[in-house]
Amino acid sequence: MANQNVNYKDFLQGSIVAVITPMDSAGNVDRKSLKQLVDYHVANKTSAIVSVGTTGESATLSHKEHVDVVKATLELADGRIPIIAGTGANATAEAISLTNEFENSGVVACLTVTPYYNRPSQEGLYQHFKAISENTSLPQVLYNVPSRTGCDLLPETVGRLAKLANIVAIKEATGNLARVHQIKELVDDHFVLLSGDDATALDFMQLGGKGVISVTSNVAAAQMVKMCDLALAGKYTEARELNKQLMGLHHQLFVEPNPIPAKWACHRLGLIADDTLRLPMTPLTVSGQQKVEDALKLAGLL
Repeated sequence: MANQNVNYKDFLQGSIVAVITPMDSAGNVDRKSLKQLVDYHVANKTSAIVSVGTTGESATLSHKEHVDVVKATLELADGRIPIIAGTGANATAEAISLTNEFENSGVVACLTVTPYYNRPSQEGLYQHFKAISENTSLPQVLYNVPSRTGCDLLPETVGRLAKLANIVAIKEATGNLARVHQIKELVDDHFVLLSGDDATALDFMQLGGKGVISVTSNVAAAQMVKMCDLALAGKYTEARELNKQLMGLHHQLFVEPNPIPAKWACHRLGLIADDTLRLPMTPLTVSGQQKVEDALKLAGLL
């Protein structure tokens, strides 16, 4: 069994970054900038890195590039920070194939989004994730983001899936805080709930979530770690004061489709050499740049 000495609860908590995939001006993956990002998150004590999730532009990378970026991130991390691989796909066979690429690789878990575009039924979603779990020993983190996928993984289905041995957590990105209680009622204490929505992540943790898979952490890693640590320690008043400073980023990093603003902000802060994206993603507009710039200033990053 892969990674059998890794306790998933050690890294599925606090601030986990959904890291961008840096590219050079020609649109190729920029390994030097990727190393800078990994080093940045190691230095700031981010709990783990999700490599090639939605924010990592998984939809514009080829299968080979997808695998290569995750493995490059693993190599650059060199055991200093846990790496979670994004392995979602809209075809179950493809999701299984991606997942199998990382068996015994050093990846500590997989983040698997609901199958987009197909709009499967709840039974279809259950069978999809069940099939993946039966073909890997890696811990699986469900990922529910209906605004992008067109389907909603309902609490009842999460409860069914949580009974499968290696389905250990969910990234719940609806922003619907009622989901925390609804899911907790249907799973045991070993199942981890993570927010996938920065703007409501603190409230999510106060209701019983263990952390956030964060876009904001791309540019405010230290602040997100501190905010999550305060929340997990029950110091909600202090956490809220810090979160107020970050709220502009929580919102403005989505002023245009993710990861357009996040890439621009990383470049603005010197974390990556270029803010190149691949079509159909286009550069951040001038008005968007001003909004993100203002949010970076509000957070004390400029």
